[in-house]
Amino acid sequence: MQHIQRLPAEWAPQSGVMLAWPHEETDWAETLAAVEPTYVEIARQIARRELVMIVCADDTHLRRVYRRLGAEAVDLAAVRLTVAPVNDTWIRDYGPLTVSSNDAPRLLDFRFNAWGGKYPASRDDALTCALHGKGAFGDIVLERLSLVLEGGSIDVDGEGCMLTTRACLLSPTRNPDFSQSALEARFNEQLGIEQVLWLTHGQLAGDDTDSHIDMLARFCDPATIAYTACDDPNDPHYAPLKAMAVELAAFRTFEKQPYRLIPLPLPAPIISADGQRLPASYSNFLIINDAVLLPIYDDPADEIARQRLAAAFPTREIVCIDCTALIQQYGSLHCMTMQLPASVHLRSDESDASGTGTTRQRP
Repeated sequence: MQHIQRLPAEWAPQSGVMLAWPHEETDWAETLAAVEPTYVEIARQIARRELVMIVCADDTHLRRVYRRLGAEAVDLAAVRLTVAPVNDTWIRDYGPLTVSSNDAPRLLDFRFNAWGGKYPASRDDALTCALHGKGAFGDIVLERLSLVLEGGSIDVDGEGCMLTTRACLLSPTRNPDFSQSALEARFNEQLGIEQVLWLTHGQLAGDDTDSHIDMLARFCDPATIAYTACDDPNDPHYAPLKAMAVELAAFRTFEKQPYRLIPLPLPAPIISADGQRLPASYSNFLIINDAVLLPIYDDPADEIARQRLAAAFPTREIVCIDCTALIQQYGSLHCMTMQLPASVHLRSDESDASGTGTTRQRP
C-alpha cells in the first residue's frame, strides 16, 4: 500500500485550537485592554465545542489568563494552558501543521522567518519544538523541516489540493533556492498535495504577509471556495480582486469541474492610527467543530458575509466575533489561531493556574 502523508482540511474533526495570548512584551502592549475581550470571546466559542490551548508568556501571565477566563465564564474544563515565549501572537503562521500518515498524526514544524525577515522571530520559530518538548501534544512524533512555510499562506481541501499565492510562496525572502516546481514536489512529499492552485492576483492594503491566502480565498468544501470580492471601481482593491476572481473561475477540481464560488464583500475601509488602511477580510474565518467563527468589523457588510457563509456551511453555526480591535495589528481571527486534528491530545503544563495549590488534570 502506498504511504500517503496528508494535511487534513480545516473542517476535519478537531481536538482543539491553539492561541498565543497577548501580553505587555508583544505589539499589543498599548492596546491590551481593547484586544483581550476579543481573545476571551474567541476562547469562549472554541471551548464550547472543543479544547483551546493557550500559550502564555510565563507563570504569572498564565495565572492571570486563567483568572480572566474564569471571571468571563469560559469553560475552564476545556482550557489547556502552557508557558512558552513568543515574539508575536499570530500563531497560524508558526504553529504546527499536523498531517495524517496511515491514520497516525505527525506534527510538522516548518521554519518561520517573520514573513520574509520583517520582524524578530526566533521565539516564534522555536515554539512548536518547545511545546512538543514539554509534552503539550502528548507523545505525537514531531518533524522539524528546513522549508520556510507559514500556515496562513496555504489552504487545503483535505483531498490533495492546495490553494495559495505566488506573491507569498515564491517570494525571494522565503525559499530563494526553490522554484515553483520544487515547492510543489516538497508539498507532495510532506503534505500529500497533488494539485496546487496558484493565484497570481489578489492583495489587500495593509497586509504585510505578501498576500496570505487566508485573507483572500478559502476552501469551504472540496468543490467550494469563498473569496474576498470588491464591487467598487473606486476602491484600489477593485482591479486586483477582479483579476483574482477570474483566476478562481478558471480553476478546476480533480473531477475537472469549476468550483462553486462564493464572493465575500469587503467591509468599508478601516484606518489605523497612523493613517494606513487595514486588511479587514471576511475570508479570515476559522472552521471548528460544528461552527465557523466569522470575523466582523461593525459594518453593514457583516450580515452579507454571514448569510453567504451560512449557505456555504449549512450544517455549522456561523458565530460572528467583532475583530475591529484585532485588525489593528494587521491580522484577524484565522491568523491568531491554529487548529489541531482530533488525533492530537492537548495537555496543560503541570503548574498551579488557579492559585489553590492544586494541579490541573490532564485529559
